[in-house]
Amino acid sequence: MVGTHGPGETREEPPPAVTEGAGGVGDSFEEFYAATFQPLMLQLYAYTADVDQARDAVQEAFSRAWPRWNKLVHYDHPAAWIRTVAMNVARNRWRRLRAARAHARFRRDDVTEGPSPDRVALARALATLPEKQRRAIVLFHVADLSITEIADQEGAATGTVKSWLHRGRAALAAALSDSGTEEADA
Repeated sequence: MVGTHGPGETREEPPPAVTEGAGGVGDSFEEFYAATFQPLMLQLYAYTADVDQARDAVQEAFSRAWPRWNKLVHYDHPAAWIRTVAMNVARNRWRRLRAARAHARFRRDDVTEGPSPDRVALARALATLPEKQRRAIVLFHVADLSITEIADQEGAATGTVKSWLHRGRAALAAALSDSGTEEADA
């Protein structure tokens, strides 16, 4: 582009930073973002009726546009691409929500009762045991591991595991019989 800057002075001017492809917005992604975020946000708000969802959808669309910016900047209307992506993001969220609601409707609502008094007493009694005894009892009686498997897992001799189990069971029996007499006295 040739321009005059003074009497008799002519020099080449660099092309303007604005391209027609970006709809009058500069070539930089930052300029495009600054110029189009708010209008797109308002459009998505009108579409979703939820400010947070609109903001999230537009932000997601811009984050998808960023790696493609060198191609998008040459589109006739790059903001239309962003808007389409943002609306698709919002629509997909609605679909996921609708599917989750449909799944929830068909899912049986199993009501789980709270733990029985015996289970509460057992959990309290187990909590009083030394860690190795408690772990041995849980692995043997709950996880159904053999004494050999427990010994391998714990890095202990089988005789040691047997000792932990014996002492742990004795302590549990004492703790459970004490709690049973305390409840009976109350």
